[in-house]
Amino acid sequence: MSNRKPYVREMKRTWWKDHPFYRMYMLREATVLPLIFFTLFLTFGLGSLVIGESAWQNWLSFMANPVVIAINIVALIGSLFHAQTFFSMMPQVMPIRIGGKKLDKKIIVLAQWAAVAVISAVVLFVV
Repeated sequence: MSNRKPYVREMKRTWWKDHPFYRMYMLREATVLPLIFFTLFLTFGLGSLVIGESAWQNWLSFMANPVVIAINIVALIGSLFHAQTFFSMMPQVMPIRIGGKKLDKKIIVLAQWAAVAVISAVVLFVV
């Protein structure tokens, strides 16, 4: 048996702050936190809708709280950031070929944003 100790590289808790790629990755992954709160708020809203009129009115007054509105705005910004990073990766992950030629990356990304705009407009019109 050898008395040598194996080399263990030091790993700080803030290792990801040293490289811009990992900072953006951690920021993208952190966007899930406000989305969790948003989802919980909506779930409680559905529950209060089932319970009755007074519970629904209490939930509506809760949703009018400035802190809740701020969390919802942060969740919207986080989801848009998440969508932007996903849409920008899409042409690299799944390149589209038409007639044997690759479709331009900008066209793919713009088509995805156009689809988001159309779907949002349809939802706004229906609601």
